[in-house]
Amino acid sequence: MGRLDQLDLSPKLSKAEESERLGAAQKRLATLRLALGGKLGSSELGPPVCVLFEGWDASGKGGAIKRLIAPLDLRHVRVAQFAAPTAHEKRHHFLWRFWPALPGWGGMAVLDRSWYGRVLVERVEGLATSEQWDRAYGEITAFERSLADEGTILIKFFLHISDEEQLRRFKRREGDPLKQWKLTDEDWRNRAKRGAYEQALEDMLERTDHDRGSWDLVAGDSKRWARVKVVETVCERIEAGMRERGFEPALAVSDEQLAG
Repeated sequence: MGRLDQLDLSPKLSKAEESERLGAAQKRLATLRLALGGKLGSSELGPPVCVLFEGWDASGKGGAIKRLIAPLDLRHVRVAQFAAPTAHEKRHHFLWRFWPALPGWGGMAVLDRSWYGRVLVERVEGLATSEQWDRAYGEITAFERSLADEGTILIKFFLHISDEEQLRRFKRREGDPLKQWKLTDEDWRNRAKRGAYEQALEDMLERTDHDRGSWDLVAGDSKRWARVKVVETVCERIEAGMRERGFEPALAVSDEQLAG
């Protein structure tokens, strides 16, 4: 049994529970973000924060990212989306195209898809040779360790949903004129290869989970649960990372300060 099989997909939240917990977590995140940026408490810049999202098609990555950045000033966070590499990007090492999106000290970046495409879609679709994607596990781990050694707080999410829930979401998108654009022929092709993707995912989790960049698996069958879990986990990881690097995250801030 793999790690995905062991994840409990049943947790749910009521609308009221989501509102209460999400509001509290978002306020905490806004406080931490101001502290990291030297805008609250000490003027010293805190460590870079990089949050990356992987997940099944229709797993709710977009909604989770939207709630994550909602309390933040857009001048203080960068969201970068990554699709298939361009012809120019393919001329370089596969990690090359991600460097410009990485945050510096005092900065925060959220990556919608990431370098893990090398060992997921590029592996399953035959866009990388077996030698290339097999070598990539070590390259990715070394890359992430180098970022952490320079101070980066790296937070990695995989949003997991059941096969049944993914199909329900696909059909809802198919029947909604305002969401049909989200569903492509490629999504259906990927779904047909779910077994191959599951094996690639298990290999990814086993070979790239390390002490400087552990994976957080998020049960995504309930969007409310997943959104709250993501924001709460980011707060916890930032607080722990700040303490490890000698920064004090326990800062009090009033509603008036946040509003200002």
